[in-house]
Amino acid sequence: MSRTVFTNARVVLADEVLDRGSVVADADGSIAEISHGRAAVAGAIDCEGDYLLPGLIELHTDNLEKHATPRPKTEWPAVAAVVAHDSQLAVSGITTVFDAVSLGAVADSSERVSQLERTIAGITEARQKKMLRADHLLHLRCEISYPTLRALFDSLVEHPLLRLVSVMDHTPGQRQFVDESKYRIYYQGKHNLTDREMDEFTQARKIDRQRHGDAHRRHVVSVCHRRDIRLASHDDATREHVSEAVDDGMSIAEFPTTIEAAKASHDNDLKVMMGGPNIVRGGSHSGNIAARDLAEAEVLDIVSSDYIPSSMLHAAFKLSDELCGFDLPKAIRTVTKTPAEAVGLQDRGEIAVGKRADIIRVRQNDGYPLVNGVWRETRRIA
Repeated sequence: MSRTVFTNARVVLADEVLDRGSVVADADGSIAEISHGRAAVAGAIDCEGDYLLPGLIELHTDNLEKHATPRPKTEWPAVAAVVAHDSQLAVSGITTVFDAVSLGAVADSSERVSQLERTIAGITEARQKKMLRADHLLHLRCEISYPTLRALFDSLVEHPLLRLVSVMDHTPGQRQFVDESKYRIYYQGKHNLTDREMDEFTQARKIDRQRHGDAHRRHVVSVCHRRDIRLASHDDATREHVSEAVDDGMSIAEFPTTIEAAKASHDNDLKVMMGGPNIVRGGSHSGNIAARDLAEAEVLDIVSSDYIPSSMLHAAFKLSDELCGFDLPKAIRTVTKTPAEAVGLQDRGEIAVGKRADIIRVRQNDGYPLVNGVWRETRRIA
């Protein structure tokens, strides 16, 4: 059986780093051996002291939207958009991705609403035709106050790629927008509304929340439990929000907006997810809690790329290089093993015998991690 042998590498395992180690990957796509020292095998890949890491597991990315709509009101062919998005992920070291698509939005004019069907069709077609480098799965983001959410959700819940559902509430006075003045600034600017139009817009969203929010949340949660689909809360701000997530049996807390909510989530075994851009930039673009603060408080579990694929690996190395308490294996777990386990993917997420040979070769240059090769199930994809 043909094998791929990596040698002379710093192999990052779940809890340690093997200096000058070797990894053997079988042709069937799994890791067969891990050893100390150099392998004297003809054709072995000399990693020249580079790191070998597990392929990154991305649970929440909006990156596809930028390819689907490269300019406002400009739609790119769906399959072409997915392929371009996939290529960007692969060269960033992401071998498994949960493409996050939104069911509903705050405004009906949102491109997320108009592009939902074609986006999912593009992912499905590109995957079926083996046009993709990374392993693509679906993450449905459910806006609970959206009037037709239930019908949208029910039409997609049996999709074979669905593995994760998150529950969102972007109405004024809720979650990310507990402070209604921030809601007003954001949406008035985004939709170019007059003061009167903004007042009407805000009132309409509150009515939608009152009419639909609780019932839609109960329905989504109930269906996911029946179908054994993992659930995530989104933008929790208070202990009450976290208690609701715990009662609903959620596994992941996406982007908590306060240290209080993050600590409560972590204490209740919800895996706290924050965005890589937040870590790389040193703070949230929307003025909420900094991910570094959560890391220093030891309540950060998962890092997603959010909207910049390369930020995932960059953020993990920043956690290791700059934050006390995060050695390299712990930092790498935030983008590999922990997200894999949070969604029930037990076959990947670490370099271990029997796991999938999803491997990336990385070299640090002036503190920046450069990807020098990516393999998915032993096959090189970048």
